Amino acid sequence: MISVSVVVVTKNEEKNIARCLNGLSRFNDVWVIDSASQDKTVEIAKKFPVTVQNFIWNGQYPKKRQYCLDNLPLKYDWVLWVDADEFIPDILIDEIENLFFIEPIEAGFFMTTKYRINEKILKFGFHNKKIGLFHRGRMEFPVVDDLDISGMGEIEGHYQPVLKTNAQHLNIGTLKNYMIHDALDDMRAWNFRHEKYARWESGMNEKATWPTDPIKCREIAKVYLRRSRFRAEIMFFVGFFLKLGVLDGKNGLFWARQRYKYINKINRL
Repeated sequence: MISVSVVVVTKNEEKNIARCLNGLSRFNDVWVIDSASQDKTVEIAKKFPVTVQNFIWNGQYPKKRQYCLDNLPLKYDWVLWVDADEFIPDILIDEIENLFFIEPIEAGFFMTTKYRINEKILKFGFHNKKIGLFHRGRMEFPVVDDLDISGMGEIEGHYQPVLKTNAQHLNIGTLKNYMIHDALDDMRAWNFRHEKYARWESGMNEKATWPTDPIKCREIAKVYLRRSRFRAEIMFFVGFFLKLGVLDGKNGLFWARQRYKYINKINRL
């Protein structure tokens, strides 16, 4: 088995949880941390060889992911974060397995998630890129000043974990293969979540409380775009044209428009 603990954080994910957990059978330490789901998420998860635990947030830091790192008796120090609406193909698991023949010297690894719409994976345009695999002794989720911001929630937001003080000299690698993200299957849920995210991001911009991205070029781009009145237009142009989202056809246009609407909403708040 692979020397990595997997943590799946959930809330009302009965539509996705079985597909997600089916893709994690090669890991022997999988945790589902559920926030009092009112559907069958927990019932379905308990049918798999995973540990299911409830989480009740107290409204303070640590939030959900860092709470898991601080409190769960994880078997391994390397932790893979998977959302319930994400699926890990075998080729990515092969890459992770090969990575751990000898323990990596990096602090963590960026992972790409590609959206799937109508059973078609978007090959072009913008993809999410997050540090989804890292050593819990080398990285952590930062505390940010967002507890009084509208739309703020129990889980860490759209920012990366940061290097711990004892790991500032370590690099962050990038995995070649990608996860599949099925978040666009339910647009009602997507719109509900992103209404809250937009209020939260607007508040984060106003308070200038974003943590620094561990990659300098990414940080420079983020700072510039957050300040730009034309952020939504820039991101649409770059994603749909420069990154060739147009080659994904109507699905590519749909995704580019969704990103445009979301960013435009942040700018208008």
